[in-house]
Amino acid sequence: MSHTAHIPSHRKPRRSASKLALRAGVAGGVLGTIAVAGAAGPANAEPVTETIEMPTLGSLESGAGLASAVAASAEASHQEALDQSLQAQENAALQKAAKEAKKAKAEADRKAAAERAEEARLKAEQERQEAEERASRDRERTRLAARSAVSSNDGGSSSSFDSGSTAGSGTTETQAPSGTAASIVAFARAQVGDAYVSGGTGPNSWDCSGLVQAAYAAAGIDLPRVSSSQSSMGTSVSLSNLQPGDILYWGSRSGSYHVAIYVGGGMYVGAQNPSTGVVERSLDWDTPSGAVRIL
Repeated sequence: MSHTAHIPSHRKPRRSASKLALRAGVAGGVLGTIAVAGAAGPANAEPVTETIEMPTLGSLESGAGLASAVAASAEASHQEALDQSLQAQENAALQKAAKEAKKAKAEADRKAAAERAEEARLKAEQERQEAEERASRDRERTRLAARSAVSSNDGGSSSSFDSGSTAGSGTTETQAPSGTAASIVAFARAQVGDAYVSGGTGPNSWDCSGLVQAAYAAAGIDLPRVSSSQSSMGTSVSLSNLQPGDILYWGSRSGSYHVAIYVGGGMYVGAQNPSTGVVERSLDWDTPSGAVRIL
């Protein structure tokens, strides 16, 4: 055999230093315990004949229990972190919802204030228009009165646009309406108390020409929609010679701004304005400028 050939070793493999130290420590501890016990015993003590069981190293089960406890603690910490995160998200969502609700309320308040302002503006505009209409009627009555006075001084006949002083009490109509006129008058009077709405054509709110048009439609007669066109229909009649169903107008015949229906007895029915609605009034209450007869 060659002197360089490998000769297998018959020695056992060396144990690791940590294992050797562990075993030495355990053995030393056990031997030290025995020695102390022997020294402390009485001198005449009998020799120990029982076998002492050597303690063993900690089992794997105790290590697994420790690992389980550590894992459980980590899981609890993780769950606590999740709970805190969810709580933070809930708080953020509540804060966001509160901000959105506050913003929505502010927007609703702003819109309500804008609507109130618009209503006030429309009311003021309506009142201004009514004041202008009253002033226009007053001017027209003054002009017609002056014209009538001139005609009387010149010995001329009274114009068909007589002033209101003769319109209310000077009418010669004494008979109750009948036939078509009765239908028109009945419809007009049935609407007394309804609201006035600009552009209204019923059934519960009207403007002046809408009411006149509907009253004539109830008798089967078609009229134009606006007051200036309605007062241009038919034949002009004197305010002292009115008959039920005649259309009264304010302003000039071709440019009237208000119309109503004469219902007899010196009375008329008309949709006046938003303050009064549809009313029945005496001719003396607001004397018309003239009248036309459609029937």
